Amino acid sequence: MDLLWAQQKTAGDAQALADKLSNPVASLISVPFQNNVDYGIGSYNGSKYTLNFQPVIPISLTPNLNLITRYIIPIVDQRDISGSGNSEFGLSDATVSGFFSPVHSENGILWGAGPAFLIPIGTSDYLSTRKWGVGPTALVLRQTPGLTYGFLVNQLWSFAGDEDRSDVNQMFLQPFFSHNWKSGAGVTINSEITINWKDNTTTAFLNPIATAITRMGKQAVSLGVGPRIPIGGPTYNKPDFGLRAVLTFVFPQ
Repeated sequence: MDLLWAQQKTAGDAQALADKLSNPVASLISVPFQNNVDYGIGSYNGSKYTLNFQPVIPISLTPNLNLITRYIIPIVDQRDISGSGNSEFGLSDATVSGFFSPVHSENGILWGAGPAFLIPIGTSDYLSTRKWGVGPTALVLRQTPGLTYGFLVNQLWSFAGDEDRSDVNQMFLQPFFSHNWKSGAGVTINSEITINWKDNTTTAFLNPIATAITRMGKQAVSLGVGPRIPIGGPTYNKPDFGLRAVLTFVFPQ
């Protein structure tokens, strides 16, 4: 790792690592811990803390094709949302995605597509759909040194689970843009849009984040922090404002 860090400190190497982190289908093992805090939610002025454990593990299938596996496991602590004075803590449902993606880009354009799965591991009825879901996911991006932009989308439909709970029919859209400097510092802006087709509701956040590549001891890490700006959603779960902080452990291959 000392040699790795010495290499990263040369001009442009930290930027290259930051660019890989901006690319959801890069051949790079990363382990992000994404912390989200939202305040002023719903009728009871509730608060919600969500820690998303989001490892990304690439699998080389052939010299020209990778399978990029992405896992999102949320840990939630919320108060005054289900009712005044109520609190819930535990796991929420996991999302697992697999992107089949070419190893080499074409004119800087990269893509990935595959399945996404909803896994009902939630430990509370308030934190889980109690439904198994499946659907397609895809992304397209263009990347040049220091600049990445594109979008990610998935659609999930429930196919099994608790018959007393509502079916899942939900789309997630995430357009994103990032600019990274040679120092490894960067700025990322994305929007997270969730469309619930069954309830005909849309929830959206704008997330501008300042990032940097550094190290903790011998471990290369990325740090990011910024506001979560709610720009749409039903009044019963739309917060007044929020914050995001991300710590990502990086394991270049």
